[in-house]
Amino acid sequence: MLRQALRKFGQKLVHRRPLEQNVYEFKYGRSMSTLDLVALCVGRTVGVGVYFLLAEVASSQAGPATVICFLVAGLTSLLAGLCYAEFSGRVPHPGSAYLYCFVTIGELWAFITGWNLILSFFIDAVVVIRAWTLIFDYLIGNQISESISEHIPQVLADNLVYFTMVLWLFLLEIRNLSFRGVFIVFKLFTLVKLLVLSFVIVSGFIKGDLHNWKLTEEDYIKAGLNDTSSLGPLGSGGFMPFGFQGILRGAATCFYAFIGFSVLVTRVKESHMPERSIPMGIVISLLTCILVYFGVSAALTLMVPYYQLRPGSTLPEVFLHIGWGLAYYVVTIAISCSIFVSMYYSFVFPILLVINMMAEDGLLFPVIARVMAGTYPQLMLRIFIYVIAVIILFFFGFTDLLDLRSIATLLSYSLVAFCILIIRYQPKRRNKENKAEEEEENEGNEAEVQEEKLTLQGLIFPGSPTPTPLSGRVVYVCSSLLALLLIVLCLVLAQWPGLLSGDPGWITVVVLLLVLISGITGIIWRQPQSSHLLHFKVPGLPLLPLLSIFLNVCLMMQMTAGTWVRFGAWMLTGFVIYFAYGIQRSLKRPNHRP
Repeated sequence: MLRQALRKFGQKLVHRRPLEQNVYEFKYGRSMSTLDLVALCVGRTVGVGVYFLLAEVASSQAGPATVICFLVAGLTSLLAGLCYAEFSGRVPHPGSAYLYCFVTIGELWAFITGWNLILSFFIDAVVVIRAWTLIFDYLIGNQISESISEHIPQVLADNLVYFTMVLWLFLLEIRNLSFRGVFIVFKLFTLVKLLVLSFVIVSGFIKGDLHNWKLTEEDYIKAGLNDTSSLGPLGSGGFMPFGFQGILRGAATCFYAFIGFSVLVTRVKESHMPERSIPMGIVISLLTCILVYFGVSAALTLMVPYYQLRPGSTLPEVFLHIGWGLAYYVVTIAISCSIFVSMYYSFVFPILLVINMMAEDGLLFPVIARVMAGTYPQLMLRIFIYVIAVIILFFFGFTDLLDLRSIATLLSYSLVAFCILIIRYQPKRRNKENKAEEEEENEGNEAEVQEEKLTLQGLIFPGSPTPTPLSGRVVYVCSSLLALLLIVLCLVLAQWPGLLSGDPGWITVVVLLLVLISGITGIIWRQPQSSHLLHFKVPGLPLLPLLSIFLNVCLMMQMTAGTWVRFGAWMLTGFVIYFAYGIQRSLKRPNHRP
């Protein structure tokens, strides 16, 4: 009896969603070309990150090596983008990582992904509110924060301006319920933003000094910053003043700047030939963002010695260092306007989309799905979301929010890469009209697995040119082992000073892990892949998805303990909802939705 209950419980955790079930979709009322998709992705990606993160990373984390940080973060995002691009052809529905995980590896992982997406979109709204407020305050010489603090307590003074921005954005949300014809303006400001950033890059070539990439202790002493032999927080000089560890930490921070391409997979139904335009849009957009970030970070660190930058300073402030005051105001106004225009593309809508999909699938309270049916209830839900945004503004710092957003996204990207690794080696799923047919197929697969004998020769030389239930099971188990081994490897590599010192214990552990990872990867590589025709497939399987998972986990390991505690509290809340309600409700979920 207990064995059957545990078996049923385990099957529920990995229950996969049939694609034949209806998916909640929002109609935008316009058709989007590949160029539209690229403009949308670049406009949503290049914004707050380029404005605030550059000085933060260069001043205290990586120095001139910030350019490498953006390359590492860009490569990580590009590998994840390739996985999203393939899934956009396999699953022609909006829903992003949540739906991809549900149809591939099951309900529990789908809930984890969806829960993290809700957190991510919440933080997006809060970060933009805070960023635009800071920009506006900078433009008028911090008069808002200074004047407010003279008349009211400091706690309220620090947050009153955010309440104003929340109210402003809420009014935009009301307007956004009936007005969505601003895409031309959005594309125009995206172009302006790219032109302004190109001006920053050209300025770096004109006013830059290569010596700023080769600073020594003498330069610090001449600047009056250090009169001892210990450089302390300034680093050790040169191109990598904070060492390799600084590059990794900087890459983890820079990763936030590349978040945004997943917005394209919510436009599957509105794009021309989505099986082609979505993958092209993702790849072109990410390559564009990598090029822009690399150029801007190089210009910043060439024009100004990294030790003259202070955490919290903004990109346009570099022009104050070189005496171009007019350029400071032009760049600030252009970037702030582009961030403001992006607000018209509601930050609340993606939250509502994911919440509604989870409610439709029985993982969240079904009343939410009914709320989405009417304009007034939906408006009340938006009010509730903005109330939560205000609460978050009180308790979290700017960098805390960015790190929390990054860690949630990195986990989602890892799960999508894992899904690609699984689905490419699975036999084709049949359309199932009801739960009985689904159970019958599962029983048939179990019988086939039992009939086939797993041998060492069969692992290396499979007898079938197409995937079988047994080969699919082998890949599933091996992929799970690889994910665990990669996590352990990243934990070990986090002890980087011990490895560099030649500690034989750590080196032995790394070598053993690499041998195990290589062997299991070889087993997966020998298994037959699905011959399902798609316009785009991730190349280099199984290496590229595994590399994506490895880079994602490495960046996650660079997050602070405080970030992990906050993320753990969020996940614990989600697990309470899922195991107390979601798993029971989903067991009773109807097989067909109207």
